[in-house]
Amino acid sequence: MKTNIRSSLVAIGCILLILNAPACAQGASAGDETPDRVLRAGAAAADITPPLGEQVIGGFEPFPSTTIHDNLYARCLVLDNGEAQIAFVICDNLGITRDIFDEARERIAKETKLPPLNILMAATHTHSGTRAHSDKYRPVVVRGIVEAVRGALANLEPAKIGWGGIDEPSEVFNRRWFVNDPERRKNPFGGVDKVRMNPGQNHPSLIKPAGPVDSEIFVVSVQATDGRPIALLANYSLHYVGGVNKGDISADYFGIFSRRIGELLGAQSVDPPFVGMLTNGTSGDINNIHFGHEPKRYERYERMTEVAELVAKRVKETYDRIVYQDLVALGSEHREVTLKVRKPDEKMREYFAGVMAKPEDAPKHYSRERNYAGRVQRLFEGPDEVTIPLQAVRIGDLGVTAIPFEVLAEIGLEIKEKPPFGDTFTIELANDYHGYLPTPHQHELGGYETWMGTCKVQEDASVVIVDQLLAMLAELASEKGGP
Repeated sequence: MKTNIRSSLVAIGCILLILNAPACAQGASAGDETPDRVLRAGAAAADITPPLGEQVIGGFEPFPSTTIHDNLYARCLVLDNGEAQIAFVICDNLGITRDIFDEARERIAKETKLPPLNILMAATHTHSGTRAHSDKYRPVVVRGIVEAVRGALANLEPAKIGWGGIDEPSEVFNRRWFVNDPERRKNPFGGVDKVRMNPGQNHPSLIKPAGPVDSEIFVVSVQATDGRPIALLANYSLHYVGGVNKGDISADYFGIFSRRIGELLGAQSVDPPFVGMLTNGTSGDINNIHFGHEPKRYERYERMTEVAELVAKRVKETYDRIVYQDLVALGSEHREVTLKVRKPDEKMREYFAGVMAKPEDAPKHYSRERNYAGRVQRLFEGPDEVTIPLQAVRIGDLGVTAIPFEVLAEIGLEIKEKPPFGDTFTIELANDYHGYLPTPHQHELGGYETWMGTCKVQEDASVVIVDQLLAMLAELASEKGGP
């Protein structure tokens, strides 16, 4: 049944992309052929807080949720230029699998005229949420996504849009480091890597980070024609912040930002309600721990509040400089890409058989080796290929790409640095969830993000994905009236 739903959605999306092509042309020409056309926008949010007792995930061992510290939401922004509609739905969750997003798309297709594959859906990656696919929580997530979309469509009104970026390097640090102590580079496969994730702050073995960071905060602002804030979508490549009590449900700094940016814009009491949302960029190897400094102690929620406040203030600086447009081209392209699943060879299977044969309290080469024995076995027994959804969205001279992985920063930087659009950013954990996406170079270095079971697909998957996304952006830009 899932395959049939997915196939029908892909077919619908392809048809709608063709039908929407004229919209890109007319939008880009600022409506010269149809001067009475205007941009419309609407936004809404729906509560997707899980019931207590659901398992909090994000670590190696899930545990029951016991307290709702702050509610979780699905937040939606819809844009309509009179010829095409696109939408963003951002959910407070660690990562949501495609079957859940597809169930929501199917309901949206039945209940609205919004093209289901013109919706970019993504998770923020809070580590204080629960499994979206559990029997109790799945209906809450699906219903919330649908309600947010329906609410945003109901709130559509004439609008204007603008965007811009600002650097904030103080909160993003690469967590993969070269270290000179082999004991600290051991892996669960009986070997020794060249790098280590989270090597400890100010540790004497530290040499240098193993990759770059993307320090840009990108901002898309949507206002009513009278200047009233409708929605703001920001993008920052920071994994998450954390620092919560065990058992707490929290949207992490993503939720605090969403509330705080409304306050800074004076939009707390506007009608319809303002919707602020923060998407996760390419942050698979990024956190906000400065490993070259001595660690500092924080109270619970203190650090995430501090980071959210800083990001919101920097976004406000950008917001104050944005130049708005009354009509822009809109477009969305969706592709299915098949990747090979990584499989253990005979030597690795023999190694893990020995690991599992030992008593649990026996000395270990690596503390989580039994955990990875299970992960690797599941890959061995599972399918040989996986098909992933990729999406590219156009808003005027802005490109947005969507990748269903935790994406290393250098991948996002590569996409940003290449044409065809004047500005481009990437939203990770979008439309599906498939673990980590390193580059071939990072695979050579090893480390947590590259381990089989953490990264499940072929080692050159990032090359395939980047090539596909750049081609998709080029197709969107090549429509009549493109940049």
